Amino acid sequence: MLQKIVRREIFCKSVLVKTGIKGFEYCINPYTGCSHACHYCYASFMCRFSGHQERWGSFVDIKVNSADILLKQLKGRKKPNGKVLIGTVTDAYQPDEAEYGITRSILEILADYRMLEVHILTKSNLVRRDISVLKRLDNCKVGFTITTMNPRIARIMEPGAPPPQMRISAAEELIKSGIPVWVFIAPIIPGITDTEESLSTLFHTLHEAGICEIMTDYLNPYPAVVRRLKNVYRRFFPNSLPMLDEYLIQPEIYRNSIKNRLEKYLGK
Repeated sequence: MLQKIVRREIFCKSVLVKTGIKGFEYCINPYTGCSHACHYCYASFMCRFSGHQERWGSFVDIKVNSADILLKQLKGRKKPNGKVLIGTVTDAYQPDEAEYGITRSILEILADYRMLEVHILTKSNLVRRDISVLKRLDNCKVGFTITTMNPRIARIMEPGAPPPQMRISAAEELIKSGIPVWVFIAPIIPGITDTEESLSTLFHTLHEAGICEIMTDYLNPYPAVVRRLKNVYRRFFPNSLPMLDEYLIQPEIYRNSIKNRLEKYLGK
């Protein structure tokens, strides 16, 4: 069941922020919080720094002045260049974007700064709305996070996000428009999305959609994430809880096992 979302319009001081994420120089997060409310989301740590008392997934701060601030930041640099990742601790295309269009306004500005390589990571099919803007970006790539093709599991784990099939359809549309697309299978959820049936269905679907670039990652066992997930396991997947516990106790053994299984799908 979806939570009631607390929304606030706020004014930010910075939009283009240096990041420590490997392969990128900057990140942009047009919102604080995310109404997709994914139970496994590592970004819930943001609550500690943003001062929110609400549960993760139940609040969204809308940075209404993002475009103005970004333009000022870019004009203040002689030759802005490097890779920019949009959506590191939020989803830039969560439902509020349909009304506010903040991500779109950011992309329209970035389109005039061709030395910047723009990457987007999302779970939303709303990105299709901005195909015309994305095509103006010289170096742009869109990633879709997809953990499973099972609609029931997705509904439980990612209650506020569009169904996985809608993301696949959006990816296909972007590919047809000439926009490079990749998929991030993350996190792999022990005992739930790591089954042979789940993985084979997902990789087959990606192959059929023409998606060749695929990345994977494991569950980040932050205490808050583990607490949320254990509640979900107990309620919906009680038989899989021992597999989560095994991963938490011996993560390297689990990761090596999954890595070996993934290699046959990734062609390595």
